[in-house]
Amino acid sequence: MEVGGFVLGTDVTDYPDIEYSNFLKEVVIYDWHGFDKGIISYGICDSPGEIVKIKLKYKNPSKKYFKTLFERYKKKYGKPDEWKGDSFGILHVWKWKFTTKTGDKIHLILQHNTKNPNENTGNMVKLFRPGQILREQQCFNKQCSAGMNAVDKKKQKDRNESSWEYLIPQEGK
Repeated sequence: MEVGGFVLGTDVTDYPDIEYSNFLKEVVIYDWHGFDKGIISYGICDSPGEIVKIKLKYKNPSKKYFKTLFERYKKKYGKPDEWKGDSFGILHVWKWKFTTKTGDKIHLILQHNTKNPNENTGNMVKLFRPGQILREQQCFNKQCSAGMNAVDKKKQKDRNESSWEYLIPQEGK
């Protein structure tokens, strides 16, 4: 029922010391131009509102459709730069890496998942700017550090020196 001091079924507002924001915000979309659903992530610090990551799941989840997509991707973008799938044929992941005229890195991933529970099953495309995601995270961390007072820093130090009670799931209180 409990791990890290967090208890299932309790209200998140019961934990005043946690940060309620992250360096990216997300918008979920449904039924969008051949896609079943997706997540659009955008910055809130370095470039507020700027989309930095797009993850979309195709409506058609079949392996045959994945193969068609892959051929079209190769025709448009050339041979992929990297294979990130598994040797069991459960997860097929092809990755392309691009650099814009301004030197910004862009990563494009085409993925097919037959049954990996840690990923969405079916076909998915991911497009993101790793450098801008990193800049958002650095900006956010800098703002958080600047806003911490001595009490907050003491609480953070205490959390960094936690006992085994926090590290091993408990039955709950």
